[in-house]
Amino acid sequence: MKTDPNHTDDRDRVRDASDIVRIIGEHLQLKPKGREYVGLCPFHDDHKPSMNVVPHKQIFHCFSCGAGGDVFTFVQKFHKMDFRESLEYLAERAGIALTRRSLLQTQDEADSPAPSPRAAMLRACRSANDFFVTVLKRPDLGAMARGVIASRGLSAETVETFGIGASPDRWDGLLLTLQSRDLDIEPYIAAGLLKRRENGSGLYDAFRNRLMFPIHDQIGRVVAFGARRIDDADEPKYLNSPESSLFDKSSTLYALHLASRAIQRERVAIVTEGYMDAIACHQGGFQNTVATLGTALTRKHAAVLKRLCDTVVLLFDSDDAGQRAADRAIEILLGEFLDVRVATLAPHTTAKDPDELLKQPGGSDTFRRVLSGATDLIEFRFARLRARLSGAGLAQLDRAVRDELGRLAELGMDRLDPIRRQLIIRRLAEVTGLDPRSIGASIPSGRAARSDAGSQETASDQVAAKEIASVAIGPAESLVGCLLAEPSLWGMLSDEDRDLMKCSAYRWPVIEKLTHMLLNDAVGGNQPGLTFVLGREDAEGLHAAAISLSQRVEQDTGSDPARLRALAEGCLLTSRKSRARVNLDSVSDLAARLEANRRARAELGDDMRILPRSMN
Repeated sequence: MKTDPNHTDDRDRVRDASDIVRIIGEHLQLKPKGREYVGLCPFHDDHKPSMNVVPHKQIFHCFSCGAGGDVFTFVQKFHKMDFRESLEYLAERAGIALTRRSLLQTQDEADSPAPSPRAAMLRACRSANDFFVTVLKRPDLGAMARGVIASRGLSAETVETFGIGASPDRWDGLLLTLQSRDLDIEPYIAAGLLKRRENGSGLYDAFRNRLMFPIHDQIGRVVAFGARRIDDADEPKYLNSPESSLFDKSSTLYALHLASRAIQRERVAIVTEGYMDAIACHQGGFQNTVATLGTALTRKHAAVLKRLCDTVVLLFDSDDAGQRAADRAIEILLGEFLDVRVATLAPHTTAKDPDELLKQPGGSDTFRRVLSGATDLIEFRFARLRARLSGAGLAQLDRAVRDELGRLAELGMDRLDPIRRQLIIRRLAEVTGLDPRSIGASIPSGRAARSDAGSQETASDQVAAKEIASVAIGPAESLVGCLLAEPSLWGMLSDEDRDLMKCSAYRWPVIEKLTHMLLNDAVGGNQPGLTFVLGREDAEGLHAAAISLSQRVEQDTGSDPARLRALAEGCLLTSRKSRARVNLDSVSDLAARLEANRRARAELGDDMRILPRSMN
């Protein structure tokens, strides 16, 4: 692969300006641990912090699943970006202007592959949002939409912050604009912005005469749209973009890109039923609010939130809605390490939703009481159960409690780790008044655990990175790890040592690939280490293995430079003795063999486990 020097320089400048702790800390909760930080790994189903972020090396590494890399690797894996997208994203964050490619590379640029379908869809969503914002500002086309916005009390600042726009009241407003600019319309079709007519005679706009609410991913890229009707005669009242490779409504939370910092700061996420409620909460000062998009809170949503906070408050307009939410959310309580609470407006106000409440005098204070009165999910469920069975006999109560425990078992109560299970049983005992041992004995065996085989990365390089952190590694692998951790150790190696590294048998193929990459660069005085590997954008599969191996030897040596050097020397000595043994075996003449044996012992020591005794 040809390397563009400008491109390489851009990468180094952007990496130097992008603090990995800050970047990762915006996506998940990090806690200091000595010189490093730890957090829940987002690349596997992590229930205890197993991801380490190492500031002085600007790398991350998960000891559980083996994921690892630099800031580019994290952004690429977390947001499903290619390298160029991650470079542009981090450069924009850092305020760095990327250099233009040399005019001499015009042909190379022309021969480069077109943007991926995903990247093209992202550009389509962004340009469509620009179009909708422009329509809203037009004196003629946006007048009715601005009237709806005014009636809902949304400020100009809120409209701008959330990127709210409007679609024109015609079938081809967006379509004609795209055609006039000679843009490729396929990404707009894939993103659900344009639809094909059933008779195949053409295309039409998917959204017409609606307020348009862009739906963003966690870093603020538009991935879909929500649309609210302007004319009350139109049905349905709300529309969302169809699901696509960009948009999965079961894992997307509206306004998360605006709320994530506040959620981390407050340690609490408020979850509403719709984006209008979420917008109202933000405008009212409750910026740790997100909304689901036509679904209940799912385990995918919870997996996102648990990396940012400890508690989720489900906010609903009525007790009935709250009860239904509690029924759906109990699986999240069991499946994720989150405290789930339910808050309803009904006991505190006659307002029908947060939007209406926060517009009333003293609405913010009332809303705080609503939140502070949020009820623990288990207590909420059993309080409703007691109310429903008020006056019932013992047999009916016994049956109801057993049914509830059976439901918990179906959802995986019996598969929880012992500590989590005991904490929930203790809470059940407090709520029901029953003995904890009786509750534990009454929980039946649940259904078979759902397979997560498809959710884990199973590529061989990833498996190797995971194993390196936990199994014994040989001297050949340890030597490579030492060179990654401390490149100056290359000065210890002779040409024969480097040749031996090339032909050594490595436990994992990825380490063999990694070794050859390092050896190919270790010429002319170069001393490649971990930074060199991470700088190779075409070698992403090696990043995790390289970090895992580097971290392993640092862990084994306590990051002590003297111990690290001693380990490298020991590995080299072992390799040299192995080579000497092979050389001895190839000598057939007795006198020559004795002389070779003597020289080897003089040079390498009298190690009887590797070299044979001198012949008598």
